[in-house]
Amino acid sequence: MRSVRRAAEISQADVAAGVGVGDSTVAGWELGSSEPDQEKLSALARVLKQDLDELFPRDGLPDLRDLRCDAGLYRYEMAEVIGTKSDGPVAGAEQGVRRLKERYIPALARAYGVTEDELSQAQERSFGAAQSEEEGVSATALVAEEPPSTLAEKITLILERSYPDQTAPGDQDIAASVNAYAGAHVISAQEVERLRTGLDEEAAPVVRQGLAHTFGVSPLYFEPDDAVVRQVYEGLRLMSAAQQGKVRRVRARGIKPEGLSANVLSMLNDLAAELDKEDPETNE
Repeated sequence: MRSVRRAAEISQADVAAGVGVGDSTVAGWELGSSEPDQEKLSALARVLKQDLDELFPRDGLPDLRDLRCDAGLYRYEMAEVIGTKSDGPVAGAEQGVRRLKERYIPALARAYGVTEDELSQAQERSFGAAQSEEEGVSATALVAEEPPSTLAEKITLILERSYPDQTAPGDQDIAASVNAYAGAHVISAQEVERLRTGLDEEAAPVVRQGLAHTFGVSPLYFEPDDAVVRQVYEGLRLMSAAQQGKVRRVRARGIKPEGLSANVLSMLNDLAAELDKEDPETNE
């Protein structure tokens, strides 16, 4: 990206201003230490006076998330576009979980700058990709690792394990959610990026609580509490196993409010791994 910027005779500061980020963020992109959110790519191409598809080639035709990102829109902005309280309908369609209601399609097509037919076709590709991913999930997700210890590792684990490929919230989405939880501006997208990449290792209590709220985990997960971290970690591994069909159903009597213990979850994960070793050709 640096060579393209220099060829266009544009400064890092001008790129940052045009995209709406800090100068240090652009420097990180050029160094390869971080990557821009997909929602920023269209603005980047425009500032650098390049064709979006040439600067950032796409493999195949766009799905719903691609259309939204090409329009430079973050998912949290979609609630206002379709007139709902949350972006849930758009998130569900992008992840191949629930199809969009017909009444949402015209508004989304206008926001994305495409026809309604093009949007419907993109939706079909989103559902096709979700099905292919579910069928091709690798058993390596069950390989035992050490639970995360740093804030960056904890955020990364949730982003990698809790969301289908390419549908995890971006730094801007996370910052907006945390700020909404706090009821004030307590963190920027750039600061989220620094936490996620480990450049910053400390966060204010309200930020940690907001992260927990955003990701739907116990607030203690982002505190130095090994027991809670291990429980969340094992739960994510179990969820990965369930997605692969390794674990059909889990029933337990007298489950406490905090759910299954980390030890029980770990045992279930180990059992799923052993079953996979014995019969790698089946998902039963």
